[in-house]
Amino acid sequence: MVSQMFSCHVKGPGISSYAENPSKAGASLRDCLNAAMGVIPPHRQQESPVYLGATAGMRLLRMQNELAATQILEAVSQTIRKYPVSFQGARIISGKEEGAFGWITINYLLNSFTQYSAKERDWIRPPSANILGALDLGGASTQISFIPAGLIADPSEAVQFRLYGFDYNIYSHSYLCYGQNQAFQRVIRLILSGSPSVEVAHPCYPKGYEEEVQAASLSDNPCVKPLPATTSPSNVTLVGKGNSSLCREKFKAIFNFSGCRDPSSCGFEGIYQPRVNGKFLAFSAYYYTFRFLNLTVTSPLATVERAIQVFCARTWEDLNTSYPHEKPFHLKNYCASANYILTLLLDGYGFRNDTWQNIAFQMQAANSDIGWTLGYMLNLTNMIPAEAPQLLKGHEEAFWIASIFFLVATLALCLLALVLHALL
Repeated sequence: MVSQMFSCHVKGPGISSYAENPSKAGASLRDCLNAAMGVIPPHRQQESPVYLGATAGMRLLRMQNELAATQILEAVSQTIRKYPVSFQGARIISGKEEGAFGWITINYLLNSFTQYSAKERDWIRPPSANILGALDLGGASTQISFIPAGLIADPSEAVQFRLYGFDYNIYSHSYLCYGQNQAFQRVIRLILSGSPSVEVAHPCYPKGYEEEVQAASLSDNPCVKPLPATTSPSNVTLVGKGNSSLCREKFKAIFNFSGCRDPSSCGFEGIYQPRVNGKFLAFSAYYYTFRFLNLTVTSPLATVERAIQVFCARTWEDLNTSYPHEKPFHLKNYCASANYILTLLLDGYGFRNDTWQNIAFQMQAANSDIGWTLGYMLNLTNMIPAEAPQLLKGHEEAFWIASIFFLVATLALCLLALVLHALL
């Protein structure tokens, strides 16, 4: 079992934000690399493999500016190569990989793939009910991965693994532009497109909160449709209203549900998705939002919705007083984030009142962080074997009895021979 010994959060934004100055992307990693060198024993550093995987932020940048994305990967690679480690390269992973590796991480940490049975004296496959689905919500994309109850009708949405001697066929899909931060931007665009005023109500922001935005800043985002030139002035003030119900309606409006021919086997954007099946772990932004709202303990959906409504009704002054150490960017967005999560899980993925409590919100398992990174590393290093672990088994009890009897008899005969030899 691979266990986590150290974790370091890189300060500042993700590496995709350094498109104008790629060298700074490499420099942003130095503090964490230096800290890692203090954890890895010096005599083991050169044999320690290091991998860098980039996700949705870099996928978006590659769509906008492929040269900038390549330069950023080169910059971070140059920085890592200056350290005495076995650097294995940097690349942008696909959304499907990101979802599938998150699924591997969860089930690996929870021993869902294989367990040793003392009764069977062998490695066995745990019950299939122990295999959990994965729900990941990042800033630019969101992923869902699980084993459906039946066959996966669209092979392009399936990922196959052979782990510990057993085959797994999972559904995995990543929705680019449906990450939390991109959803916030798309709602702002929706609000601005409906009003030519210099002040526009934002239902998701707390009452008393105001924020000035530049309409032109949205045009650089590939996830946001450009605003018509005559729709809105260049600078607009967003005025918080703290209306949870209207906030949720705004988030529903950014989804495309019209492309689904069969709603029973479709998520959104016309993407095939079987009905959700089994239990799930929701991590990343799902967890951080629900942890702040004290909703990580599994509760009925009605209780969760009511708690979110109460929170959204609080004023900006009240929130600042109650949470003086919380960063304003996060504090202003918790109402929006909570309502987006409800919209995504219920309207997007199809969880219902009776399946809501199959979702657990957590960020760690077996004292290790949950996310795609561990699954990525396990896959690249082949640390999860395709076949079941081989166990050196002992002999059967009857064989041991016969062997012991043979040894005792042999020793007795040897002693008898020595005694006779001494007498003669």
